[in-house]
Amino acid sequence: CQIVGCDRQLGSTVKEDNCGVCNGDGSTCRLVRGQYKSQLSANKLDDTVVAIPYGSRQVRLVLKGPDHLYLETKTLQGVKSENSLSSTGSFLVDNSSIDFQKFPDKEILRISGPLTADFTIKIRSAGAADSSVQFIFYQPIIHRWRETDFFPCSASCGGGYQLTSAECFDMRSNRVVADQYCHYYPENIKPKPKLQECNLDPCPASDGYKQIMPYDLYHPLPRWESTPWTACSSSCGGGIQSRSVSCVEEDIQGHISPVEEWKCMYTPKMPVVQPCNIFDCPKWLAQEWSPCTVTCGQGLRYRVVLCIDHRGMHTGGCSPKTKPHIKEECIVPTPCYKPKEKLPVEAKLPWYKQAQELEEGAVVSEEPSFIPEAWSTCSVTCGVGSQVRLVKCQVLLSFSQSVADLPIDECEGPKPVSQRACYSGPCSGEATEYTPEETELLYGSLQEFDELYDWEYEGFTECSESCGGGVQEAVVTCLNKQTRETADETLCVTSRRPPQLLKACSLDPCPPR
Repeated sequence: CQIVGCDRQLGSTVKEDNCGVCNGDGSTCRLVRGQYKSQLSANKLDDTVVAIPYGSRQVRLVLKGPDHLYLETKTLQGVKSENSLSSTGSFLVDNSSIDFQKFPDKEILRISGPLTADFTIKIRSAGAADSSVQFIFYQPIIHRWRETDFFPCSASCGGGYQLTSAECFDMRSNRVVADQYCHYYPENIKPKPKLQECNLDPCPASDGYKQIMPYDLYHPLPRWESTPWTACSSSCGGGIQSRSVSCVEEDIQGHISPVEEWKCMYTPKMPVVQPCNIFDCPKWLAQEWSPCTVTCGQGLRYRVVLCIDHRGMHTGGCSPKTKPHIKEECIVPTPCYKPKEKLPVEAKLPWYKQAQELEEGAVVSEEPSFIPEAWSTCSVTCGVGSQVRLVKCQVLLSFSQSVADLPIDECEGPKPVSQRACYSGPCSGEATEYTPEETELLYGSLQEFDELYDWEYEGFTECSESCGGGVQEAVVTCLNKQTRETADETLCVTSRRPPQLLKACSLDPCPPR
C-alpha cells in the first residue's frame, strides 16, 4: 500500500493544518482556549459557557463538578435546536458528529468538526457545589481581507497611475462587510495597496511625441497634506486638538489640487486628532500653620497658600473659589490670669514684619511677607531731603529653598513705606529753620501714620489677686482709627504711648485658712 496525502496524490505526505486546509500554514483559523467557573444560584439555573461558531474544528470541553452540559445550535438558515446530552455516546447534531462521555463528577465533549452550525455550550445547575469547564477549539477566521482589482487610471493619456485596495470579506455569506470585522482578528493583516503606471501613450493634443520619464519625476505621487493643529481645547488637565488631512496631487507645473482619498492609501493617513496639554492644572498648595499669635487664650494663626503648577513653580491660574483659607482662630490652653510680674505678652505676628522705623532687617520666610530693601542715601547733603527704597512681597519656597516674588496683594498687613524724609544737618552753618514746604516734607509721612494709627486703652487685665487686694493694669493697644482693628505696635511709634494706669481690685479680705 502507498500513502496518500490530503492532495489525493499517491506517495504524498501533505497533511491538513489545524484549520482543515490541505498543506496550509494555519493562518486561516485561530486557537481559542479558556476556562469557565459556574456562578449559578436559585434564581439562575443555567448559564452560557462559550459560543463556538460555524466551521470550528477540534472542539474539546471538560466539565468538572455536579452540573451538566447541554447544547443549543443555530444553522446558517436560522433553524434552532437543543440537545440535553443526557447519556454517553456518539450522535449527530445538525450533521456534526458529537462524542460525549458522562461520569459521576465529570463530563467530556468532543467534536472533530468542522461544525455545520453555530454551537452554544451551556451549563445547567444540578447541585450546591460550583463547577468548572475547560474548553479549547480552532475557530475559523471568517472575515478576511481581499485585495481588489486596480482602480481606474488617474489619467487617460500621457502617463498616470492606478492603485489597488483591500476590502473585508465574509467567507460565510460571500459578501463585503465593514472593515471593523477584519480588525477583530489580530492575525489579519491588511494588505498594502499596489501601484502601477498606466496609459503611458502620448496625448493626441500634444505634438505627437512625449518622452516617458521616470514616474516620480514627471508625475509625483499623490500625498497627504494637513492643516496646522487647532488650539488645544483645554489649557491643562488634558485636551484635544484637531486638524484636517486631505489627499492632494501636484501636476507637472506644480499646481496642487485635492483628489480622492483612495489615491493616497498606499501610505498611512496622518492622525486628525491628538491629545494635548496632558499635564495637571495648577492647584493650591497650603503649607504648615504658623504658631498661634498669642501665648495664652484665643489668637490667630496663619499659613501660606500658593498656586503651584505641574513643575512645582509658583504661578497663577488657580480658582479663587477653591483657595484654602489662610487665617483661622487658635486657642492656647494657658490661662491668661497670672501675677502682675508674669502678665501675658502677645507674641509678635510673624505675618506682619517689623516696621521700617525699627531698622531691623526683614528675613524671607515661608509666609508671604513684605521685604524692604535698604534705604537710599539722602537726596541732599544738607537740609531736608528724601530717601526711597524698594519693597517686595516675597516667600521662601521650602521645596526648592528659593525665594519667589509674589504679587503685592499676596502679602497681608500694612505695606512698609517706600519713601521717607531725611535731614542732613544745617546748610552753611546756618540756624536750623525750615520753610513750610520743608516742614511738610520732613513730617508729612509721619503725620500720615499719626492720623491713621494711635494708642488707646482697651480695658484692664485680670486682677493679680483674688482677694486681699490686688492690681489691674490698663491694656494699651495700637488701633487703626479707620477700621478700629488692632494693629502692630510698631505702627504707633510716631504717637506717644499713654502712661501706665493701675487700679486696685479684689479689696475684700481673704477668708481665714
